[in-house]
Amino acid sequence: MLNNYKLLIEYDGTSYHGWQRQKKDRTIQGEIERAIMTMTGEKITISGSGRTDAGVHALGQVANFSCKAKIPQDAFQRGINSLINEDIVIKECTGTDEKFHARFDAKSKAYRYWILNRPLPSAIFSRYSWFIRKKLDINAMSYAAEHLSGTHDFKAFEGSGSPRPTSTRTISNIHFKKNKDGFLTFNIEANAFLKYMVRNIVGTLVDVGRERITPDDFKTILLSKNRSMAGITAPAKGLFLMKVAY
Repeated sequence: MLNNYKLLIEYDGTSYHGWQRQKKDRTIQGEIERAIMTMTGEKITISGSGRTDAGVHALGQVANFSCKAKIPQDAFQRGINSLINEDIVIKECTGTDEKFHARFDAKSKAYRYWILNRPLPSAIFSRYSWFIRKKLDINAMSYAAEHLSGTHDFKAFEGSGSPRPTSTRTISNIHFKKNKDGFLTFNIEANAFLKYMVRNIVGTLVDVGRERITPDDFKTILLSKNRSMAGITAPAKGLFLMKVAY
């Protein structure tokens, strides 16, 4: 009989080529799988709630795996953490129903993108935010972002090379927040996301903030379903997977 374990994972994606296992490059999935195989002697596959791109971080990635070994949950957590680098941390390890699947059972995911919008960069947070010196029009960006709420075809913000049955997604929560230190956070939650979707949205909203396009132009881009009309893909380093809801 196989035992199914659920992991809650935090990681700094700076030194990794994303979540998904690759033959030559270091990935989050690959590192954790190697640690578990060291503990159990079994060749296992971890199923994540979704793939994060190279350089993207997570505070609340969820994954599950099944194995024959009967190891206490806390022992699994301590063992994996002792065998992986400190830029990956298993925050929780719990036994779960044998039918649970981190990807297929996910109801929604929440991401946060950090922009540092002030005259001076940050030595510490340069790895975790997109530095933009020129002052952004946050009100215009917030107004433009309102067009994203609800169910839409987000093909205009989809990265190439990842065909899907549909590019329609439902955004349930979206908002901006700026603190006194110049950090601007863009928070977005949806039932699912397309490849590069959040980063392409952020890149286009920054064009609104820079007054290169208007909020109404942003709506036109959304409705166009044309990626070439949208802005650049925002740097991966500012993106965090915050939470997966089940």
